[in-house]
Amino acid sequence: MKFFQKPSPEDDRVPPGQHLAKGFPVLTYGETPQVSIDTWEFRVWGAVTAKTLTWDDFMALPQQEFTADFHCVTRWSKLDVKWTGIKVTDFMKLIEVESQAAYVMEHCYGGYTTNISLEDFVREENFFACKLFGEPLPAKHGGPMRLVVPHLYAWKSAKWINGLEFLEKDEPGFWEQNGYHNRGEAWAEERYSSL
Repeated sequence: MKFFQKPSPEDDRVPPGQHLAKGFPVLTYGETPQVSIDTWEFRVWGAVTAKTLTWDDFMALPQQEFTADFHCVTRWSKLDVKWTGIKVTDFMKLIEVESQAAYVMEHCYGGYTTNISLEDFVREENFFACKLFGEPLPAKHGGPMRLVVPHLYAWKSAKWINGLEFLEKDEPGFWEQNGYHNRGEAWAEERYSSL
């Protein structure tokens, strides 16, 4: 059985160089953190008024259902992934970001980091996911919570997210320090660094 298939020529939802996945592959560097919602915390710091939220604080925000396509830099895409979560724009109403902030470093349980411009982060279609296909988000897919940024490759949709550091200047995260493109725009095939 083939795990991937080429998209049809008329399928304009698949970025160049990608194949459609029949399942939902799991790619992870290192151990999969096992985090209880009872102890989960989410911090914001840096060029922002520092704040710590509990799981209950986050779940008190409006939750919505999202259907979004998901694109991995390793050349597979999964269309119509159904998530439940909180819009980034709704989350941003809870915090006070300083005017000089221009970038965000996503921090995660397990020590993973990835950087994103504030402009890319606050797009209307981005969200924090806590459910996948109606079920609590499994740890292997980033549960209890991950960020989903549909227009960028999946390493920017950080699994096991637990904090945001607001920055004045851009800093590379884990994969960006290891040869991946600093932005990761899927439609422009920004896969790897040109340096």
